[in-house]
Amino acid sequence: MTMRILLITASFPYPPASGGAIRTYGILQGLHAAGHDITLLGFDDREDIAPDETPLAAFCSQIELFPPPKRNHLDRLRDLILTRQSDIEGRLFSTTFAHRLRKLLHEADYDLIQFEGIEVAIYLSLVRQMGTGASLIYDAFNAEAELQRVIFAIDRREMKRWPAALYSWIQAQRITRFERAICQQADGVIAVSTEDASLLSAYRPDGHVHLLSSGIFVDHYNETSTSRDPGKNTLVFTGKMDYRPNVDAMIWFATAILPLIERQIPDVSLTIVGQKPHPRLNSLHDRPNITLTGWVNSVEPYLKAASVYVAPLRMGSGTRLKILEAMASGCAIVATMLAAAGLQIDAKEAMIIADSETDMAKAVTMLLKDPARRHQLGEAARAQVKAHYDWSVLIPRLLAIYKELGLG
Repeated sequence: MTMRILLITASFPYPPASGGAIRTYGILQGLHAAGHDITLLGFDDREDIAPDETPLAAFCSQIELFPPPKRNHLDRLRDLILTRQSDIEGRLFSTTFAHRLRKLLHEADYDLIQFEGIEVAIYLSLVRQMGTGASLIYDAFNAEAELQRVIFAIDRREMKRWPAALYSWIQAQRITRFERAICQQADGVIAVSTEDASLLSAYRPDGHVHLLSSGIFVDHYNETSTSRDPGKNTLVFTGKMDYRPNVDAMIWFATAILPLIERQIPDVSLTIVGQKPHPRLNSLHDRPNITLTGWVNSVEPYLKAASVYVAPLRMGSGTRLKILEAMASGCAIVATMLAAAGLQIDAKEAMIIADSETDMAKAVTMLLKDPARRHQLGEAARAQVKAHYDWSVLIPRLLAIYKELGLG
């Protein structure tokens, strides 16, 4: 049975270069291939991308995008002091967007309305109040309150980070209330990991949260032939570099772990691949063996050239798409337990898990000295990501979730 679906997104998911965009792009392609009619309503203010000239035009019968609302530091400070609203709640509230959403619901009868991420879930209550007959699904990219609690626990260790820690502590309390309201109002909630599902299930009256891991198109990484030649002993990390968990990971790795590796491998280098490097990373520019690329058209050449992929995350939640991309590229991976959270046991066994500074340095050093072990891990990683995290595997699971909810 063909469904009429309205998908609401925080950004236009093309190119699929960040976690949320990769997940949403995969869902859109899969739902289109399953024969469903999709309207995409979202935010985007880029002038260099014409939606009708992207592959999404073939997936969606209708695409409507609105510029995200302008919200400066004073607006955020005002809300922090004068309201009980979490920062993430007000980030994308727009009366223009809300008006168009109401109009779309008057113009068409949707079977399913899916909210991609917490930033657009603020519109869930608006849709619920309109009394639509559509099923309302919240697709949670992260367990956001828990994410803020972990950030608070890390930042409180350094006095200079105490203001940021206080912010995260306040946001954790407020997001808990917001997440609870979302999960109670939605007809169904989808989490990306078992850990997130367990946290979000506490908010649900029935205690049930569906699980759909994020995924990638694995064959795309196998087909990529372009590579770089940065030399041997190259470590690579990828991710949006204005995202607090990624910034923390690279500062911790560069200051506490990389020097330990340098003692054994003097010519080791670190390449940090990702857009919008945060000012906190400026000091790394002075390190001759550290490169921050900023925005790149594709991460695949860097992944193909990596001797070892490192994921020293100490905060975050969900499925780390950056790790899936590294697995699909055949990288040998060293990751913290938190970075590997949400992955299948078999997938975790295809990488080295190390949480302490010394353990991570030892693991990376060992792999740099052992090409055969790197190759073995890379091949195992490629096989596991194909088995568990390709969209050809995940879309049938999504369709099964819809059927369980009485859809399709």
